[in-house]
Amino acid sequence: MTYIEEWVTERARSAYEHGRASFDLRPERAALLVIDMQDEFVRPGWSPYWVPAATRMAPRLRQLVEECRAASVPVIWTIFDDTHLGLDRPYALRFLPHADTDWRRPGPAEVWASMGRQPDEAVIRKPSYGAFYDTPLNTMLRNLGRDTVIITGTLTNYCCGTTARQAYERGYKVVFGSDVTATDDESRQEPELAVLRKGFALVLTAEEITDRLAAAISASEDEERANVL
Repeated sequence: MTYIEEWVTERARSAYEHGRASFDLRPERAALLVIDMQDEFVRPGWSPYWVPAATRMAPRLRQLVEECRAASVPVIWTIFDDTHLGLDRPYALRFLPHADTDWRRPGPAEVWASMGRQPDEAVIRKPSYGAFYDTPLNTMLRNLGRDTVIITGTLTNYCCGTTARQAYERGYKVVFGSDVTATDDESRQEPELAVLRKGFALVLTAEEITDRLAAAISASEDEERANVL
């Protein structure tokens, strides 16, 4: 067969727009990662790095957090913070437009209080975009017996997208929340989702994530009842 340009282009376009990874979402194998829902990104007007779209989607994400807790899916929070005097941060960051302001955190970064993080939920303070970069996240997930990560938070095309790629490269199944992630220019949201959808993750809405968790729990309960009978 000869593959013509129109055919391969349409095949790629279809995967970007409609592709779906084929793995199941099982609550006993999954962990929810809430990426950088912290004051400087989510608290309205508090810093020049405020992401208004993250503030708007925060109630939906908090509901998903509650649903995951109810399904016994562990919740792990991350914070982009000043760690180790900045000596563990990628050196080139200082030269990039992302660092073009003199604003500095008045103290250690914290999860935005409105997100309702519970004291028994781990917080990872990370020095760069990806949550696996120089952090114990991989060890924590392995200790929890989890091979699937549900990625939510902000920024979609920076910390969330980088974490998705890092997880994929480490052998994790990646679920990416399409409406529980947000970025600072909303026109960039769908292009990032398209790349993730085609090559890295199962991209789902919060409702779809919840439905799949509920369906898996129901199927497991039906199996247990059948075994008893």
